[in-house]
This record gives sequence, structure tokens and C-alpha cells, in this order.
Amino acid sequence: MKPEDLAFPSVAALVPYEPGKPIEELQRELGIGEPVKLASNENPLGPSPLAIAAVKAAISELNRYPDGGSWALRERVAARHLVPANQIFMASGSVEVLNLLAFLFIRPGLNVVFTQHGFAIYPLAAAAAGGESKIVPMRPGYQFDLDGIAAAIDANTRIVLLDNPNNPTGSIFRRAEWEKFLARVPDHVVIVADEAYFEFVRDPDYPDSLRYHDGQRMIVTLRTFSKIFGLAGLRVGYAISSPAIIRLLNNVRQPFNVTSLAQIAALAAMDDTEHVRNTLRVNAEGMAYLTGEFTRLGIDYVSSHANFILADVADGRAVFDRLLKHGVIVRPVGGYGLPRHVRISVGLGEENRRLVAALEQVLSAKA
Repeated sequence: MKPEDLAFPSVAALVPYEPGKPIEELQRELGIGEPVKLASNENPLGPSPLAIAAVKAAISELNRYPDGGSWALRERVAARHLVPANQIFMASGSVEVLNLLAFLFIRPGLNVVFTQHGFAIYPLAAAAAGGESKIVPMRPGYQFDLDGIAAAIDANTRIVLLDNPNNPTGSIFRRAEWEKFLARVPDHVVIVADEAYFEFVRDPDYPDSLRYHDGQRMIVTLRTFSKIFGLAGLRVGYAISSPAIIRLLNNVRQPFNVTSLAQIAALAAMDDTEHVRNTLRVNAEGMAYLTGEFTRLGIDYVSSHANFILADVADGRAVFDRLLKHGVIVRPVGGYGLPRHVRISVGLGEENRRLVAALEQVLSAKA
């Protein structure tokens, strides 16, 4: 018997998440110099200097297991959000929480609802638990249809996943439609507000989901240290929810799920408010530059509330391949149902300028 015959059919039929190639491998394959990587929505400033110093100071203790309950970090995160520590679950990135929630609440015959062009991990997590994905089309302009998502919920729905801002479109839903949506969600559904890019949003009508943890609904808010804090390589994120849901998550998580260096770096990063301010400034300046240049070049794009921008270049895979020859790495998003587009992370000023120069050559058939 084949291994795939023993797995859930929904899992065997999946296409695995496709990571980008390491920079070193691309340099070897293409013979390019120092490439510009604008593919993974990383912080172009790198991690906080305070986090780097804290990690260096802790290297000699790597023979020790980490704090299995992430006690100090959990207490700090709880204080940051003004909630009790028993409402915080520390994780190896917010993706760990998504997988654990599916493990807890989904089984064959049950379903997860999320938007079209949503985060690629959502259907993987649902299928791994044997569940069905109910995918709701976006409205024109790549906007959420929360009315459609609410209408898709049925008696077998257990989780609704809402990434706000959405990856890869960068679009958001706003307070009025969110509150209307909440009023329609039945009490057997867990609402997951995936807010990895929360800190970048400047729209005054953006609904911070933490304000809606009123005990009347099962809401799980996800946040991460990968983006604004620049710690993507250490994989640390967290969930905020009711004590009952946090207890269930702790029941099924692996021991020592957050490494010691991740905990130490995250604690230090929270102290570096200057690094956060600089990150927001660089992102705002870069976003203004890129949108201005895309307008000049006649490239349609989706207005973004995150640290990346979705651009319509007619053939995303072809443009991705051609940009590689110029030493510029972006993200084709055909796997998200967007074959015409590439997702471009906002970089440093010189990185953004290199991207625009390469893109201009590629689109004018001079590549």
C-alpha cells in the first residue's frame, strides 16, 4: 500500500506550501552578485540591536532547554495588551496556533471558512485535520466580503479565519462591517483574527480585534514577532483568547515549542521602541515611493495596509523569473489564485530603487 493511501484524501491531494529558494542558492544558480530579497515581507532593517545583543549574550546557554511555558515572555505580552497571562499562548510563530486550532476543532465532516486569496496555510491546516475549506470570493478591488463569509457559515462550520490585513492582497475590512459580521456569527464558531501585520495599519477604521474579546464570542487574536520586530528567523508568535481556549491550546502543544533564543530576543525587541518607529517610517516612505513609481509605470496595484504590495504585472511567474536575472527576488502568487500578480515587500530605499529599475526594464521588454 502507498503512504498516500493511508492519509486523509484531502491531505494527499494538497500541493505543499512552496517556500522561496535561499538567496545563496539563487546566487549560485544565476551567477548574480548581492541580490535584493523583497519576497517574504521581512523587516528590511533586520532585528532590533537590543535583540541581537540579548541573543549573543545567551549563546553559551544553548545546552539548556527553554522555559517550557515561556513564562517571562507570556507575562510581558500580557502586560503589553492589558490582559491576564492565562489569556496568552506563546507559539512557534502564529502558524503553529493555526495548526493547533484545526487539530482541536476540525475533523472530517466539519469545515473552515475563509476568504479567497487568503493566507496559504489556511487550506493546509483544514485539510490536515480532515476538514473542508469553504472559500468565499472577494469583492471587486480585492476587498473582503464579510457578508459572504457570514452567509457561508453553516452548522458544520467550526472556524472562520480572517487575516486582517490580508496576505497577499494587503487589503483590510473595517469596523462597521466587522461589527455587523460579529452579530451574525453563531456561538459554535471560533473566529480567528490573524493580525500579523496589525502594527503597520494606519486606517482609523481598522478594528483591533482585542477590543471585542467580551466573553460573548469565541475570538482568537493572532500576533507575531516576525514582521514589525524583525524576528522571522526565530519563529515566535502568540494567540490571545479566553482562558478556556488557551488551556486547550496548551493541552496539545509540543513541549518547549518556543526556543530559548526566540523568547530572549522577543523580550528584548519589545523594549526597542526606536526600532519599531524606524521600521514604520521606512515602510511608509517605501510604500509611498513604490506606489508612485507603479503609477508612473502604469502598473495596477492593490492599496496595501501592510509592509508589502500586490502588483498586477500581467504574468507573475514570467516577471518573477526575469527579475531574478537582475538580482531582484519578489513573490509570484499564482498559488493564491493570482497568476497575473507578484507580491513585493517594501525594502530599504536602495532596494526599492533597484526593484523599480529592474521592473521597468523587464516590462519594457529590455530584460
